[in-house]
Amino acid sequence: MPPILAFPALAGMSYPRLEPFWQIAPDAAAIAALPVDARAKVRVLMTSASRGCSAAMVDLLPNLAFVISQGAGLDKIDSGALAARGIRLRPVSETVTEDVADLAMALTQMLCRNLRNADAFARSGAWEGQRFDLGDSLVGMTMGIAGLSGRIGQAISARARVSGMQIAGLDRTSNAGLGALHDGWQALAAASDVLVLAVPGTDDLAGVIDSDVLAALGPKGRLVNVGRGTLVDTFALIDALETGRIAGAALDVLDSEPQVPARLSALNNVILTPHIGAQTWGQRARAATLAEAEVLAFLDTL
Repeated sequence: MPPILAFPALAGMSYPRLEPFWQIAPDAAAIAALPVDARAKVRVLMTSASRGCSAAMVDLLPNLAFVISQGAGLDKIDSGALAARGIRLRPVSETVTEDVADLAMALTQMLCRNLRNADAFARSGAWEGQRFDLGDSLVGMTMGIAGLSGRIGQAISARARVSGMQIAGLDRTSNAGLGALHDGWQALAAASDVLVLAVPGTDDLAGVIDSDVLAALGPKGRLVNVGRGTLVDTFALIDALETGRIAGAALDVLDSEPQVPARLSALNNVILTPHIGAQTWGQRARAATLAEAEVLAFLDTL
């Protein structure tokens, strides 16, 4: 049994230098089906945000020492189980930064310039008889960023500033000097024309964007979520969108994904994308290069 056990590589990822050292497991059940002595030889597990690494999986690999994840999400990785065994975890999360930030800004532009409906207007032939409604310029707007001091938050901030926007964040020590800071989610929403969520879906942040925060965002405010779907009370958001209590929302993530609530998909002031923040060929290539180098460096220590 080779020292590396890997789930199938994601599209756009290849690891030519690792192939002599690995065995591919199509799923978690295949790991459990391996002979005990084969599982005992595994030192490295190559996984992804969607595959994860559960406590049960850790228990199956008694000599596991290194887990590398080909993405940023840790939702399905039991970090506590890894830490209890002293197993090193390395998500290659820095490779998603620029692409997620690009999508956040693209969604912001789509919302503010009403590009979803502008496209439908042009295709329908309505352009022949009238002009499309004016959109809103980003210049002079305030973008509130939850996760402002993080890599993705800072990348979004840089793009927003180039577009002439002002930056705001939560009053956290880590955000000092990065923009106008506000005490609490309602205060940040009230100060924002566009509120962007770029934070992980930790338990303490579940449903943090609730009806009160949406009310503070107001009828001209817009919500962009490139973080996690669990951050938002989806039904409170739907109510706010249906009643015009906020102007619009752009969501790359949902708490019910891949299922989309029918009321949400019916709205024309919503842009929905299927969790594609980091889904680019460039990100996959960068992540594969970095992951391969990290695994080879670990093998050199054995």
